[in-house]
Amino acid sequence: MTSGLEGAAGGRQAQGLPSRQPARRPGSAARQPPLRRQLATPAGRGRPALSPPLLPLSEQGRILEKMGVCTKIAFIRYMRSGRKLGPDPQLSLVDARFGRVPVRLYRPRAPSAGLRPGAIFFHGGGWLYCSIDSHENICRYIAKESESVVVSVGYRLAPEHKYPAAYEDCLNATIHFMRNTEHYGVDPARISVCGDSAGGNLAAAVSQTLAGRSDLPRLRAQILIYPGLQALDFNLPSYQQNRGVPLLFRERAAFFALQYLNGDASHMQEVLEGSHIPPDIRLKYRKWVSADNIPEKFKARGYKPHKPHEFKAEIFEKFKRKFEPSLCPLLAEDAVIQQLPESFILTCEYDVLRDDGLLYKKRLEDNGVRVTWYHLEDGFHGIMSLYGYQVLKFPSAKRGLDRIVKFIKGL
Repeated sequence: MTSGLEGAAGGRQAQGLPSRQPARRPGSAARQPPLRRQLATPAGRGRPALSPPLLPLSEQGRILEKMGVCTKIAFIRYMRSGRKLGPDPQLSLVDARFGRVPVRLYRPRAPSAGLRPGAIFFHGGGWLYCSIDSHENICRYIAKESESVVVSVGYRLAPEHKYPAAYEDCLNATIHFMRNTEHYGVDPARISVCGDSAGGNLAAAVSQTLAGRSDLPRLRAQILIYPGLQALDFNLPSYQQNRGVPLLFRERAAFFALQYLNGDASHMQEVLEGSHIPPDIRLKYRKWVSADNIPEKFKARGYKPHKPHEFKAEIFEKFKRKFEPSLCPLLAEDAVIQQLPESFILTCEYDVLRDDGLLYKKRLEDNGVRVTWYHLEDGFHGIMSLYGYQVLKFPSAKRGLDRIVKFIKGL
């Protein structure tokens, strides 16, 4: 295993927005999640002071929905869809379709002595939001710096297209690419799947599905950037510690999963409390999804073991597909995990999904899969998607991208 542990930048303290964290680590009383620090930094210290919007996007969307202008989801999707950037002199950019799935190909213009690595990228956004355009900066950076052909996949979004639509689109796009590598100058032995957040979930699911295929080239690697990998336990240490930390609150993590599953988040509170899991299933998966498998140092900011509320059979019946590995890759059997390719996992300290990544890392290593792990001590969920924005600049985002590039170039 290769580990990377990034420390928070020394001496960066700021007055302003209060942290909603529970107890902090000993000796770190002044630490705040980095997004709060930047929003709170006074002007005149190298960065302009930033004022949070008067209303969050979700509240603006709720008002517009109440007025009958549009749905809240449609408004947030529009605001987070990004915009297509102009031409890049170093890259050939081509919008295409792999079957019915829209994709964008990023191909370095510089001549290559041989076939290039290929990376298939699935964007994050909770399966509801974002697009190829919203993650343009990430894909361009990876393509240029790793000299790879990158394919960004525009999969269908929930709740209009429920599970398994996004998974199927990503799987079909990957298979199409793997069967046509010669058209793109890609080495079939050096293809990786990659994604952030919900896209990391999709990358893990696709990787598991293709692990046993003998009619396709074997994936060389999977690159999982703060992935969401399970919907059993929303009370793991990271969910408690970071429940109110932007950009992903604990309640929103459950909301997104439920919207993706069947477009219904009306029982979100019961799911958060654990009422959707029968005792026998909870016992079956406890060996894989448990705070006992999280290193003690990640519990130092405060963690209280959670006792699940009473099981409700009607909730389970409504959400029982949540236990399918193509939705919750952390629940795949060992026989599948053992066949997975070399893996890169990036986690962030201030992220509710941190422990999903840590648990999957352990599962992979326990089954003999080589893992490169990179942990951003000053990172938060969604930090990578902010790379390239001029106002919100986070050095951690570039450090994370550079580690991904280094991993790809070393394959």
